[in-house]
Amino acid sequence: MSDAGSIVIAQVSDLHCGSQYHIPSLATRVVDEVNQLAPDALVITGDLTDMGFRQEFRMAKHLISRMQVGNTMVLPGNHDARNVGDMHFEELFGARSTELLLPGVRIIGLDSSEPDLDSGRVGRERYRWIEERFSEPDEFKIVALHHHLLPVPGTGRERNIVFDAGDLLRVLSNSGCDMVLCGHKHVPNVWRLEDMIVVNAGTACSYRLRGKTRASYNIIEIREPRVRVTLKHPFEPPEIVADFSRPARKQCAWRPGSGEAAAPGVSEIGDGDE
Repeated sequence: MSDAGSIVIAQVSDLHCGSQYHIPSLATRVVDEVNQLAPDALVITGDLTDMGFRQEFRMAKHLISRMQVGNTMVLPGNHDARNVGDMHFEELFGARSTELLLPGVRIIGLDSSEPDLDSGRVGRERYRWIEERFSEPDEFKIVALHHHLLPVPGTGRERNIVFDAGDLLRVLSNSGCDMVLCGHKHVPNVWRLEDMIVVNAGTACSYRLRGKTRASYNIIEIREPRVRVTLKHPFEPPEIVADFSRPARKQCAWRPGSGEAAAPGVSEIGDGDE
């Protein structure tokens, strides 16, 4: 449960309900731990199902509904886009791209899935929407999507980052995005790219794992002036994997074709100290 002045977000990903690798006992434990944590928000970053079938979505709906978090964002992954699964997703969970507003924190959820493909894409038709929603410089800005925005170590040959990752990174940088939450490859990881933190989640309740990774989920605590990312394996104590100061709000001032950049290419648009 968050303290006064802090926001706690649980990021759970890759449930794979209906898969032979899904572990019901782990799923039950994750539900119990999330309920005990009582976070301010729950973000599910995709792959609720294994094949996108309706009965799998119903299993996922039941599982997620047991996590008693008032502010919940659920996003589809590539497995959910199989077999016209987006139809069932929209019926049971609502819009595939959405938004969640918390005190001082805005989370934009993007559907990066493509029908029957493992690869992902956000698409330039949504760039303007991101920029408009992130127009308030004093908010802590988070984007959540399923596919990797950056390659993740220990995942083999990288071929599933979002196709338009470069353009999306530019949009997020221009918009002063603070954090990106991803899932997909079942390997937890944290990258820091300039002032933006990219947090990948593992699989919460599946033993479809790579190397020596174990089932896990993430806990993000946002408290002035710091942000902390904690890795949580079910049944085990939490492990802090990132703890950093929130930087001054910044915005990239240069775009290709826009002429000279404001020196040195970045302008501050808010207050804040390291």
